[in-house]
Amino acid sequence: MSHARIIGSGSYLPPRIVTNDQLAADLAQRQIETSDAWITERTGIRQRHLADDGVTSSELAAEAGRAALENAGVGPQDIDLIIVATSTPDFIFPSTACLVQSKLGIKGGPAFDVQAVCSGFVYALTTAEALIRAGRARTALVIGAEVFSRILDWNDRSTCVLFGDGAGAVVLQASEEPGIVGAKLHADGSYAGILNTAGSVSHGCVVGDPFLRMDGQAVFKLAVTALTKSAAEVCAQAGVPVESIDWLVPHQANVRILSAISRRLGVPDEKVIVTLDKHANTSAASVPLAFDAARRDGRIKAGDLVLMQGVGGGFTWGSVLVRM
Repeated sequence: MSHARIIGSGSYLPPRIVTNDQLAADLAQRQIETSDAWITERTGIRQRHLADDGVTSSELAAEAGRAALENAGVGPQDIDLIIVATSTPDFIFPSTACLVQSKLGIKGGPAFDVQAVCSGFVYALTTAEALIRAGRARTALVIGAEVFSRILDWNDRSTCVLFGDGAGAVVLQASEEPGIVGAKLHADGSYAGILNTAGSVSHGCVVGDPFLRMDGQAVFKLAVTALTKSAAEVCAQAGVPVESIDWLVPHQANVRILSAISRRLGVPDEKVIVTLDKHANTSAASVPLAFDAARRDGRIKAGDLVLMQGVGGGFTWGSVLVRM
């Protein structure tokens, strides 16, 4: 049976950067008080990238996909599977993945979206690996892409300071040697109420609340507990101790969550990849953005054992253990 290895990665962030100071000044015009110090202390976020009006998830995804293909040294003709993780698709249908397929000049293979919010990339990577191992695909493009700025209530300080837009991608290819050595996914729909965007479109009208809503304390507690347990599960599945992890690439939501997870796992801070200060929480894009940044700056190297983790609305969570 073939295995699946990551052979390339790429990312894309919209060029418009909004710092905490700039965001605070904008919110002050609406009598909403915040500051760079307040945001940084509570979240670790210093800036976010926001897509201009009219820029879609498929556009961000295509840019990240191009970068990943170039990094992997493969062309559009080599890709026989595309999976895009997103909670902010361009349309109800067709899928964002089909739009990306067209933008990149890829034809023939399946293309579909995965919706698991901030766990989306981990879900998509696990799905692609399973299809490759089953012989249903050989070279997959897996992308996380979001324009969360479109679903934020910019009058809600508790959420609007947390998120940004962006996309990250990897190329996964069949291999005789294991690359993905473990994966474990979970969901518990009974927690749907603590993080959601409950609006929908019906008969041409928006029905319900179209903005992201979150119970921050409940999300924090569940995220830390779930990801700590998930890390232990996937390491046990792979038959390796948690201490052998070279790099932890967690969902980039809040530096306090990252710190709590690393403490519980006994992973030193210097082995945790943190990029949320540069792009905030980009939901399904956050893990591949952080992964790509660490590969390109030389931290993640061939032979390293990397744990990628996602947690998000649903409630969903999961871990993927990768040997580079």
